[in-house]
Amino acid sequence: MSTAVATPGAHTQPTKPRVSDRSRAENRLGQKLVAPAVVVMLLVTAWPMIQAIYLSLFRYRLTTPDDKSFVGLSNYATVLTDSLFWQDTLNTVIIMVVTVGVELVIGFAFAMVMHRIVFARGAIRTSILIPYGIITVVSAYAWQFAFSLNNGFVNAWFSWLPWISPETNWFGSHWPAMFAIMVSEIWKTTPFMSLLLLAGLSQVSEDMLEAAQVDGATWWQRLWKVILPNMRAAIMVAVLFRALDAFRIFDNIFVMTRGAQDTESSSFLTYRQVIAQFQLGLGSALSVLLFLAVLLLAWLIVKLFRVDLAQARGEA
Repeated sequence: MSTAVATPGAHTQPTKPRVSDRSRAENRLGQKLVAPAVVVMLLVTAWPMIQAIYLSLFRYRLTTPDDKSFVGLSNYATVLTDSLFWQDTLNTVIIMVVTVGVELVIGFAFAMVMHRIVFARGAIRTSILIPYGIITVVSAYAWQFAFSLNNGFVNAWFSWLPWISPETNWFGSHWPAMFAIMVSEIWKTTPFMSLLLLAGLSQVSEDMLEAAQVDGATWWQRLWKVILPNMRAAIMVAVLFRALDAFRIFDNIFVMTRGAQDTESSSFLTYRQVIAQFQLGLGSALSVLLFLAVLLLAWLIVKLFRVDLAQARGEA
């Protein structure tokens, strides 16, 4: 019986880490637990998605239902060659990037406060989370009133800034209107970001922080070398959820500007085609493209963070 002897310099294939029986059992249990929800989601969402894809292949307007005709991918070509579509997509991306970036910074500060505060912890956490409990439409109306030229308080309170005066019309041009929309979005959804980051912050080992402090690490060094690396999975989940939500922004724009001053988003353009103009074919093509954009965005965020959730859970 011969035995194989490894010769010096020979290349050996890396062995895959062995999955324990406990991990397999947990995976099987997880699949069984989520299976009913997956089935229900497919039943609820599959038909509308299939119907949208089907309608996107037709020239179909509700005001002339007998004129329905098959046009193939013509609706997609019309959308993708229209400058309005790309302008609205750019608006959507700008709103998403700015709001998620600001929310990540402010939300992390709020999470640190909620995590470290000792005095009146429940009251402080509740006060921080209040904006997220307000309905988005109500929040948008409140901020529309705040930025109003006639009776809003923003111009009066911040008139000491050189670019703000009592006559500043926030909804009279593109960028001020976009700023107002983004402020309303940040105020409403930052608590959600802070809540997700708080969950990740609570998983950071206090022993690691104390060891770093004993070794002479400053607060900033502990933040960048210990806290943030161990919160990577929580940060990814927070950014992913908020980015997907911000990319589908509709309520704030509908209430505050109705798309005026070139403030339309992709979702608002889809709404206008389907609801206002009864263009089911073009509207369905827009909704399919929006769905694909959301999938692409989710894939890019997951790839960017490169988080191994199994490893983050403590498995080998």
